[in-house]
Amino acid sequence: MNIAKSMLAKKLGADSGAVGGVLDGLLGGGDKADIGGLVSGLKEKGLGDIAESWLGDGENKEISAEQLKESLGADQVAEAAAKLGTDEESLLGGLKDALPQLVDKASSGGSLLDMAGGLGGLGNMAKKLF
Repeated sequence: MNIAKSMLAKKLGADSGAVGGVLDGLLGGGDKADIGGLVSGLKEKGLGDIAESWLGDGENKEISAEQLKESLGADQVAEAAAKLGTDEESLLGGLKDALPQLVDKASSGGSLLDMAGGLGGLGNMAKKLF
């Protein structure tokens, strides 16, 4: 997570602490990023092939700024950009570079169980489906 925060902060010229809080809120709606929720959201939007590439050990497929905006929610992206004092285009440009690396590093070689936060995280993902 620190890699993604640093990368995004550098790209936006923003404080990494502020970026971390905004990133946590954008990806989890609270005070901790929900990487499993991000992956699930991508799959729900028909971007499962992209999400799977981020989870695996091979090359990470690219995601467009528009696909990312649709997956995260236009209102949430606008709010996050405003909090960071940047425009949506710059934020999305940074996120489309940082998020694949974040998921890739957090997924422990593609292990959904590790990526989802263990059994508890996987249980929370399952609750969302039912």
